[in-house]
Amino acid sequence: MSDEHNPQENPPTQPHQPVFLLPASVTWLGGLLIAVHLASTLVLNEQAGWDLLAWFGFIPIRLLAGDTIPGGWLPLLWTPFTHAFLHAGWDHVLFNTVWLAVFATPVARRYGGRPMLAIFLLGAAAGAAAFAATTLPSFQVLIGASGGVAALTGAAVRFVFQPVIVAEDPESGRRRVLGRRLASFADLVRDPRPRYFTLIWVVLNAAVPLLPLLTGANVQIAWQAHLGGFFAGLLAVGWFEHRTRGGAQ
Repeated sequence: MSDEHNPQENPPTQPHQPVFLLPASVTWLGGLLIAVHLASTLVLNEQAGWDLLAWFGFIPIRLLAGDTIPGGWLPLLWTPFTHAFLHAGWDHVLFNTVWLAVFATPVARRYGGRPMLAIFLLGAAAGAAAFAATTLPSFQVLIGASGGVAALTGAAVRFVFQPVIVAEDPESGRRRVLGRRLASFADLVRDPRPRYFTLIWVVLNAAVPLLPLLTGANVQIAWQAHLGGFFAGLLAVGWFEHRTRGGAQ
């Protein structure tokens, strides 16, 4: 008999690979967006759907005439954030979920799940503020995650275009990747990639109000929320950089 071990009989186990190459926080947030829309579609009747919008969609006119809307002024405490979890249709929620997966992933990997969610909610609130500033005193309802995802887009622009920093370990002599530094606003202006990305983003969204003149159709796109969220993320990510990464560049 032989005491030799045949490696083919007991091959080494391979670590399980995740089904989706996304951080858990991004997967959960995207799943929540889809789950909320699925539940509202399957469970709520038409009247309940309107009640959901009234209590959790962001309605700017509450600021001026809250006593004329169900709930009064009280929903202003949460609707700047909760509107981000409601959507008008499956195309709306799926587009925002894909957009979330693309731009929330690098932010979550750099700062963690909680800061990613904080930037998302901050962008939702900033988008709601921009929406209110440009639609009052008309009656409008804002729903959709685009403001929050736009904030994650703005945050990601600050570092995804930067070159990877590689350093040599003083003990082993091996080269290791340190990551990408957070670009300053001057860097964003000098570097053509983030500069053109930001410029194209601003121009495309600012041009949305002109589309009815060209197409003759009313375009239901909250471009204000896109711009408000984007610049909120672009500005606020510096605070998360210093808080979660010790200000390392």
